[in-house]
Amino acid sequence: MITISESARLKITELLLEENNPNLKLRTFVQGGGCSGFQYGFTFDEEKAEDDWELPIGNFQILVDSMSMTYLENAEIDYKDDISGSQ
Repeated sequence: MITISESARLKITELLLEENNPNLKLRTFVQGGGCSGFQYGFTFDEEKAEDDWELPIGNFQILVDSMSMTYLENAEIDYKDDISGSQ
C-alpha cells in the first residue's frame, strides 16, 4: 500500500483543481537511473492501463504500473516546500 502525506495530498489537490479536468489521475512511477539508482516520477494521466493499480487517495486516484508497484510497495509520497525549493 502507498501512503501520502497531508502536504502532498493538499498540493496534488491544488494542481488537479488548476487543471480543471475531473478525469485526471496522479501517475507515479519508477525508472532505472543508471549509476544513480532509481528515479521516481509523477505525472497526470487520464488513461488507466491494463496493468495499472488504481489507488483511491482522498478525492483523487493514484495510478501505478505493476513494475513500479514492486518498488513503491509501502512507500510514502510527500511534498515539501522550503528554502531548498519544492519537491
